[in-house]
Amino acid sequence: MQFVLSTSFSSVADLKELAKTADSCGWEAMSFSDHVVNPQTIKTPYPYTENGERRWQAFTDWPDPWVMIGALASITKNLKFTNNIFVLPMRNPFLVAKAISTAAIISDNRVIPAIGVGWSKDEFELLQQDFHTRGKRADEMVEIMRLLWTGELVEYQGKHYQFDALEMNPAPSAYIPIWVGGISEAAMRRAARIADGWVTDLQSSAEILSCVQRIQQYRKEYGRENLPFSVMATPSDAFTIDGYKRLEDGGVSHILTQPWPFYYGDTQELAKKIDGIKRYADDYIAALNT
Repeated sequence: MQFVLSTSFSSVADLKELAKTADSCGWEAMSFSDHVVNPQTIKTPYPYTENGERRWQAFTDWPDPWVMIGALASITKNLKFTNNIFVLPMRNPFLVAKAISTAAIISDNRVIPAIGVGWSKDEFELLQQDFHTRGKRADEMVEIMRLLWTGELVEYQGKHYQFDALEMNPAPSAYIPIWVGGISEAAMRRAARIADGWVTDLQSSAEILSCVQRIQQYRKEYGRENLPFSVMATPSDAFTIDGYKRLEDGGVSHILTQPWPFYYGDTQELAKKIDGIKRYADDYIAALNT
């Protein structure tokens, strides 16, 4: 079982120290959430709460994930970097491919992009991307990025994107795994069909394990059941070694969590966050991996 440090709702000013601490005490990776802007009023209800309200307060920091990952990769040695979740289809596929490949090169292949199709029509409209075709465009964008990351002359003729022979360099020196997030039927099938892993939402252990079983069945349907596959889970009810082991036995490979609430509650004090990262590493990560 590997553990991923969630940076959601954290101040950018704290991220360098959090990354260096996690890098030094056994955390596998650090993750970043993704919003380009945060409208004062949203037209699209937030789909992951019962009342449609967002989980964060106004004026929360949302750093650009790939700029942040490039910066933190330069001050860490072992820590990997991922997302929860990067909204792929509200971007241009060439610019995303370039950003991710550059981060992969800078980090010595310590990046695992975790993508989703997004929920905020507001942001899609501001970024001038079609919200209604986002799923099919995301599928094509993954194909395009994997072509571009070869560093060879490639071309593509899809429904939404077309281009003649071109190359993008420098190319990453190793395969870049892509994880897919989301709990809709389409998201789970996308993860099974084209991805190297799946990312849950905040769910109960029973819900997570049920979804994993469905995805494993879909992977069999697509003939991909023998390929490596990761699951990064955020359980709402597993806070013990035994709870994590049950998830691991059910196919979960990574736990995404913020450790400081275990010890200090919803604190914004950097010293307490650092201490929480260290204590969690001793209490959980070391215990599960010895």
